[in-house]
Amino acid sequence: MKIAAEKDIFDVQAVRKDFPILSREVNGHPLVYFDNAATSQTPQQVIDVISDYYSRYNANIHRGVHSLSQEATDAYEGAREKVRAHFNAAKAHEIIFTSGTTHAINLVAHGFTALLSEGDEIIVSALEHHSNIVPWQMLCERTGAKMKVIPMDENGVLKMEVFEDIISEKTKLVFLNHVSNALGTVNPVKEIIEKAHAVDAAVLLDGAQAASHIKADVQELDVDFYVVSAHKMCGPTGVGVLYGKEEWLKKLPPYQGGGEMIATVTFEKTTYADLPHKFEAGTPNICGGIAFGAALDYMNGIGFEQIAAYEHELLEYATKKLLEIEDLKIYGLSKEKTAVISFNIGDLHPYDIGTIIDKLGIAVRTGHHCAQPVMDFFGIPGTVRASFAFYNTKEEIDIFVEAVKRAKNMLS
Repeated sequence: MKIAAEKDIFDVQAVRKDFPILSREVNGHPLVYFDNAATSQTPQQVIDVISDYYSRYNANIHRGVHSLSQEATDAYEGAREKVRAHFNAAKAHEIIFTSGTTHAINLVAHGFTALLSEGDEIIVSALEHHSNIVPWQMLCERTGAKMKVIPMDENGVLKMEVFEDIISEKTKLVFLNHVSNALGTVNPVKEIIEKAHAVDAAVLLDGAQAASHIKADVQELDVDFYVVSAHKMCGPTGVGVLYGKEEWLKKLPPYQGGGEMIATVTFEKTTYADLPHKFEAGTPNICGGIAFGAALDYMNGIGFEQIAAYEHELLEYATKKLLEIEDLKIYGLSKEKTAVISFNIGDLHPYDIGTIIDKLGIAVRTGHHCAQPVMDFFGIPGTVRASFAFYNTKEEIDIFVEAVKRAKNMLS
């Protein structure tokens, strides 16, 4: 599927017809959905795949000899191959299906318990979501390793000179987001990976916020682990992926025990299955995995270059319009950022702004966005976050800006 007009002009109206939810009203107003960084909407093409699975071949996978089981297995493993191809992993068994990004990070953090010792060091960035902080803090508590932080500046950009100072031969793992969920900053991940590998440290990238905007090539990046969630990429909730280099996945012990992840079981000893099943205990989210593959088909059909160019256009337009509002401050001014705008207006509480514009049918996120250290750095309780997707329009941005002005007048 290719959705574009002549001369590769992006046809957003054609795209919007694929998303049933965009035609509904909220509080008597047409829905304006600007909370895409929290979860993206789902096109009819993916909804149909979900319905088709439960209507025609709902069955457990890998174990059954009957036809439905074989159909479900083929579709699920076909989705794994789609993920492999999308992220350009070398081998399909380097793709581990998880329940989402958080699950994937915890899987790796648990595995590193066996690989770290007291005195080892791990490095995180100041821009992280709580899901890429807490599991590593727990790892440090288990192992005695020490966590160091790459700070950021007032523009929400990492201070790379500090990273160069704190990385050393003691560093065993560096983990950071590819894109900040709170600010939209695109981090210099290629440079970080190269510097980490120079001291033989592994790197995990949280790609949850990047994957809907940037088509990451894990081999070109040379990253050791890359984690994503399907629901940020037009797919369903409850499914995600851990990519890991084969050599690293073989070093990590299983995260959970149960069915599917075993080769043999006796009461005396259990041996584990080969990759990827070693990390996929129990019945997986079969339909979710298949639907994730369909979502990747959909987004690739549109084209990630087209998506990125159009979303950048939305970002520039919204930034210009919002900055015309007196006392409005945008947080996150990196030259490299995705279509996310976090802002406050004077001393107005972001929650109050979000509540008022919700009454006008506009969905944004308010609060600390599970990134409290970022908010603490700026000395604020939170922000209003508007995050755009390729199915949003400039007309929606105009509606949003007028609603923000109205909220400001009501609260001032």
